[in-house]
Amino acid sequence: MSTITIKSPREIELMRVSGKITAAARSIGREMVTPGVTTQEIDKEIYKFIKRSGAEPSFLGYGGFPGSACISVNDEVIHGIPGKRLIREGDIVSIDVGAFIGGFHGDCCGTFAAGKISEEARRLIEVTRQSFFEGLKFAREGYRVSDISHAIQDYVESFGYTLVREYVGHGIGKNLHEAPEVPNFGEPGHGPRLVRGMTLAIEPMVNMGGAAVRVLDNDWTVVTADGSLSAHYENTVLITDGEPEILTMAEDL
Repeated sequence: MSTITIKSPREIELMRVSGKITAAARSIGREMVTPGVTTQEIDKEIYKFIKRSGAEPSFLGYGGFPGSACISVNDEVIHGIPGKRLIREGDIVSIDVGAFIGGFHGDCCGTFAAGKISEEARRLIEVTRQSFFEGLKFAREGYRVSDISHAIQDYVESFGYTLVREYVGHGIGKNLHEAPEVPNFGEPGHGPRLVRGMTLAIEPMVNMGGAAVRVLDNDWTVVTADGSLSAHYENTVLITDGEPEILTMAEDL
């Protein structure tokens, strides 16, 4: 990865716009997660909304990815390709979206329940979401990147879950992936020091079973090696001179 880019006040305003569209696209995906809907149908609506908003889907064509959203079901960790798969009662579905407008990207994800899910699955989703907010406490000027990482790991592992290690959060801005990497594990006090104007995509990926993952034959979709459930939660975050600002926070999430 290249040098960390610090965003100017004008660039931050542009990122607020892309972030708002991205968050709204995730909300559309969340509302569509119901039994009987295909992942392709969700992707189509997300695409239409992003385009209608004057933006471009960040993921569509990125490295050859064929969808506007990554839609990952149950044991799929990330990079699920939208298709004819029917969502079933009890599934958990991760909707990962990005929107590009005004020269800047937003990126966010959430894992949502299809109908009635098990209590174990519900707890996994809740812990994954909350682990983001545990990390967010350290997304402040003066801390280091690994302070965020450690807080996420400490919280997740206290529930007996594991964190995916091969894939991490990242800086974001004019490019979808920028420096620095933001792991979801590690000892505190390491990595770049956080300064105002940095924008980070913080994204814990949490497995109910073991941490090991593998990539399917489509060369995209990452699944848990043991077939256990996985959840994912992500927002684009701005480092300020005070409380961090979530640029992709929808009111319903």
